[in-house]
Parts: sequence; structure tokens; C-alpha cells
Amino acid sequence: MLKKLSLIFKYPYRRILYPLISLMVAVALCVGTAFPTQAIPWRELIFQGIQIMSISNLSDRQEVELGKQINQQLLKSGDVKLYGDRRANQYINIIGQRLVKASPRSDIPYTFQIVEDDGINAFATMGGFVYMNTGLIKAADNEAELASVFAHEIAHITERHAVKQLRQSLLAQGLATAAGVDNNVAVQIGVELALRRPKSRQAEFEADQVGIAALGRAGYAQSGAITFMQKLLKKGSQPSFLSTHPATSARISEMRQMINPDLAYNGDGLDERRYKFLVSRLVP
Repeated sequence: MLKKLSLIFKYPYRRILYPLISLMVAVALCVGTAFPTQAIPWRELIFQGIQIMSISNLSDRQEVELGKQINQQLLKSGDVKLYGDRRANQYINIIGQRLVKASPRSDIPYTFQIVEDDGINAFATMGGFVYMNTGLIKAADNEAELASVFAHEIAHITERHAVKQLRQSLLAQGLATAAGVDNNVAVQIGVELALRRPKSRQAEFEADQVGIAALGRAGYAQSGAITFMQKLLKKGSQPSFLSTHPATSARISEMRQMINPDLAYNGDGLDERRYKFLVSRLVP
């Protein structure tokens, strides 16, 4: 019996066992060898691996997950207080999802939230998270104007501006390595970018262009993008929504060139009386 067993292991399994041993040795050598471009030791990577992420090539799934963590931190920090009225949130979600369907990147989930703040402001972060202040909702005269702001913020997500800004910020601060970046660090920088750092002029131009096109495809009157910006400038003091966006007057001139004349006033959302009646009950 023992003789038979020895013969079994001697021949067929030897052909499998030897290559397997070779492979294990090769892996051990690779793991035990420090790569010159890797700043984090491999032992540390084993323990931190679940927190290390690549910033050079974020997948959609990774971006959405990072956006969720940034959103959680924004709410936890107290910098963002959500407005809890269910009907108001349903209303803005209907508008937002309508625009998402008309956007170039509708294959990720989007979350639209109302921030309880009288300041006229809106912002977005990566992974499909859009925030709209109650002050901005009340400042708009019609749904087309409100939708134009949503379309602009959605466009920042479709063009991955927050991801690009995060990457640039991490590299500039020396917080990224060849192996990647600590996930907690990326979340903290993402929160800072969402709240306090303006987008570049090029990013704003792209968001205007992509947003206005989506506004028209969604069936809204594109003129809402112009009238809302003009009205805010006439208020005298520059609202926070515009103070984080450079060269507003020049942008309005550029936006006029982006609007399709056939879609300027031909679309939904221009009924001011209906909008004001609705908002007075949703966001008093």
C-alpha cells in the first residue's frame, strides 16, 4: 500500500507540485524585494492595503464609494446640515434625475440633497453627490433656473472635475506615492475641495457647456441658465454661489454662445407663478 502511494506522488503530482513550489518562491521573492518606486514598505501595505487607493485610475465604483465617504464626513462634521422635508427632497430629486438621464454620464447613481442654509450656494463632489442650499432654491424664479444649477453641478461630476482636483491636490502636497494614497487622507481632502476650494476657469467653462446642453436635452428652457446668473449679479453683493466661480460676467457672455436659439425659451420650467407657489410650501 505504501509503495503504491509513493508511486502516485512520485509521478503525476510531481508535475503539478514542482511548478507550484516555483511559483510560491517567485511570489515570495517579489514580495520581499523593495521596488525603487514604492515609497511605502510592503509590510505596511499588507496592513493598510484596504485603505490604499490609486488616484491615477479611479474606477466608477471606487469614485462612487469615495463620494459616499466624503458625503458621510460632510454630514458628520456639521458643515452641512440637511433639510429634512420629504416632499422638498422628492421634488429636487425628480429634477435632478431628469437631468441625469440627459447627461453624458448617467451610468452611476446620483444623490441630490438640500442643505438647510439661506446662502445662495450649490456644490457637488465626486461619485454623484449634489448639494443645493434652501437659499438658492428660494432665489430662483422658476424651475428652469433651478434646473440650470443642477445641470451645472451634474456636469462637474460627468467631467470628473473633483477627481482631477483631488489628484492634483494630493500630488502638490506630496501625499500620494507610487503605491497610492491613504483613503482617509483622500476623504479629508475631498471634503475640503467640496466646501472651500473653487474650480478652475476651464472646469467652470466645461461645466457650463455640458450643463447647458443637458438642460436642453432634458426639455428645459436653456434661458434659465442666463437669467439666473444675471439676477444674482444684480443683487449687488456677490453670493457664495458665484464667489467660488471665477469671471462671472465673462461666463455669461460665453454661455450665451452655448445656448441653442431654438431651445432658449422653448421648453419646460418657465412658469414662475407655479414655481413660487410650490416652493413657498416646500421651503418656506
